[in-house]
Amino acid sequence: MYAIIKTGGKQYRISPGDVLRVERLPGERGDEVILDQVLLVTDGDAVQVGQPLVPNATVRTEIVRQGKGKKVLIFKKKRRKNYRRKQGHRQLFTALQINEIIV
Repeated sequence: MYAIIKTGGKQYRISPGDVLRVERLPGERGDEVILDQVLLVTDGDAVQVGQPLVPNATVRTEIVRQGKGKKVLIFKKKRRKNYRRKQGHRQLFTALQINEIIV
């Protein structure tokens, strides 16, 4: 069994037991999060495709970790103008443990 969900403007393929890193969601470690934007659910040969969402389908998850990703460096330069700008960014994320897909 697997499902396609949408969160944080991105789509993910998940199965029960997976650990998924998504855009930052509010909550503490151990909190339960219900994701209700389910686009597709399959169970063996039975496939349910939403238009755009599958009705009454939810995914129960648990927050495993809140953290920051690796640093990404942004460097801008214009040649011969002595223009250099260096900036760093670390994206916030939430790691989710997929517990159950409910249809």
